[in-house]
Amino acid sequence: MDFSYSPQEERFRADLRAWLADALPPGWGETVFEPEDEDERAMFRLAWERKLHSGGWSGINWPVEYGGRGATLVERAIFAEEMARVGAPEGLNIIGHNLAGSTILRHGTEAQKKYFLPRILSSEDVWCQGFSEPNAGSDLASVRTRAERRGDKFIVNGQKIWTSFAQYSQWCFALVRTDPDAPKHKGLSFLLIDMKSPGISIRPLRQISGECEFNETFFDDVEVPVDNIVGDINDGWRIAMTTLAYERGPEDALGRQIRFSQELEKLVGTVAATPRGGAKLIDDPIVRQKLARSITEVEIMRLNAVRTFSKYLNGDDRGPDASIIKLYWSHAAQNMYEAAMDILGPTAPIAAPDPLSAGGGRFQLSYLQSKAFTIYSGSSEIQRNIIGERMLGLPR
Repeated sequence: MDFSYSPQEERFRADLRAWLADALPPGWGETVFEPEDEDERAMFRLAWERKLHSGGWSGINWPVEYGGRGATLVERAIFAEEMARVGAPEGLNIIGHNLAGSTILRHGTEAQKKYFLPRILSSEDVWCQGFSEPNAGSDLASVRTRAERRGDKFIVNGQKIWTSFAQYSQWCFALVRTDPDAPKHKGLSFLLIDMKSPGISIRPLRQISGECEFNETFFDDVEVPVDNIVGDINDGWRIAMTTLAYERGPEDALGRQIRFSQELEKLVGTVAATPRGGAKLIDDPIVRQKLARSITEVEIMRLNAVRTFSKYLNGDDRGPDASIIKLYWSHAAQNMYEAAMDILGPTAPIAAPDPLSAGGGRFQLSYLQSKAFTIYSGSSEIQRNIIGERMLGLPR
């Protein structure tokens, strides 16, 4: 890939920078930060997404007819770079933008595209993902949540787990079993489920970080219109593979790279300001080596994502190489947060708002959150299997 940018792409960057200068709250990243309360932070992120949409910066590379900007994948990468540069807030509707919308755009009916896509871009509808179940996390083909067709409806019964942001979501896309007698991969369908439907209940799962991003979601005789199926009945595995390609692919990785870049910048600033033995902690050569490794790995994340975008622009299809991206970023991020805890020493585990906490306690929280990285979106073991079998041709 040519890493230089065309005049059009540089204009795109300049327009975005000008808009961001006015859109972010005064003092953002210096005196003004996201709320610490989990619910308040979620609403703050939702408001930011809606502001991006009102400014025309949502759905960068989605078609204009569905509310997008119609830009290129390279311009989408520029968008991610600029978000990282200013430390912009994350969005709440990540699953809607990156997974639900991308899947509907690829496989949905025209009616589904016209209804759902503009509402996703405006974040009028927040989405969650109904894939994983107890005993069917990484082994997605083993899902047992049933959907029985009765006339013009499916009746859904079962349980999903790890449904991130379900408590804030208006819609859920779910993989359900519509033919229990078919081979595991053949009897599944992909449904779009209104979270206001009677029979849905949500139980938060308290994580080691103290947050409740994840949830258990239960479906008890939930009625779903037949029109809400994506693809054909029992064709859900093929649709789900598209969703996973986006979940593990460069769109998701670039968004995460934004956050990791921000965290890394804060870590370097904290280390540079921390005294040690008459000097600064950052003067320690071992510390500098650990920081350099993380800086390199986070930059490789970005370059890998941009390189993959370049392949797509050249006509390559999405494939199992998304597993390389996911496997790499999840371990690179864990390395970074483990290095942060190691570098900051005895005060690193102290949580905010204790005045002794290092870096305001943010690295302690991020370290705990990072423990899930190598599990969700398909565990590292699953990614290695995919790479070995589908890319390297190794025997099962």
